[in-house]
Amino acid sequence: MKNKSLKDSFKHAGQGIREAFANEKNFRIHCFAALLVVISGIVFKLPIQKWVLLFLVIGFVFVCELVNTAGEILVDMVTREYSAEAKKVKDMLAGAVLISAAVALITGVLVFIGPVIDLVRRIF
Repeated sequence: MKNKSLKDSFKHAGQGIREAFANEKNFRIHCFAALLVVISGIVFKLPIQKWVLLFLVIGFVFVCELVNTAGEILVDMVTREYSAEAKKVKDMLAGAVLISAAVALITGVLVFIGPVIDLVRRIF
């Protein structure tokens, strides 16, 4: 059913995000990791270019996790019984999340390595 208004569209999107947060452990883990990254970025006073990179990869992970969750629910709606094809779909969805998380991790290391090295040098 189509949304009747833009307000409804945002309302339903918010409900989907809340649903994922309430019921998906991995989504909560990604939210916690994102919170740690944002706090670290504030502490290290990152420049705007690094913030842009971080928010892009954080968004990428969240989108992949939501698509994974929706895809798994859809597969479960289509078949309740074991299916090799359904397993492939679920594995590929999970693979997308894994790739996005790996890209985010590598990006985070590249963004934070300089500030962390500078901090260690100041301490020692």
